[in-house]
Amino acid sequence: MTTAADIMNPGAQWIPAHETLDRAAQLMRELDVGALPISDENERLCGILTDRDIVVGCVAMGHDPAQTTAGEMAKGTPRWIDAGADVSEVLGEMKDHRIRRLPVIRDKKLVGMISEADLAAELSEHQLADWVESIYART
Repeated sequence: MTTAADIMNPGAQWIPAHETLDRAAQLMRELDVGALPISDENERLCGILTDRDIVVGCVAMGHDPAQTTAGEMAKGTPRWIDAGADVSEVLGEMKDHRIRRLPVIRDKKLVGMISEADLAAELSEHQLADWVESIYART
């Protein structure tokens, strides 16, 4: 059985909700990632911040990324998957919620992220095509 831990990119890092978006952008650059999970003061997932969120939700709206926090950008219910979950559960979670990145949690701690690139490297062509169609198809 292939699990979330088998296909994830290990070593994901949180951005605390109180950190500013300019710091988040710097961390994204340092880690060479396009998204960061947002943690509350108890290191619990409270959202995901993407590079697009910073550009479209802050800069393009005329807000100052040095004055806007990651927590202010967190919207909706964050989705995650347990490290021991089967890859079919990973795909189901991502399909059902039409998400492209999924934090992986073990014992209430962030242990990795699953992205489109991780799926492309691990899935069969059929599985990948089905996932892409479910994520990108207009409804």
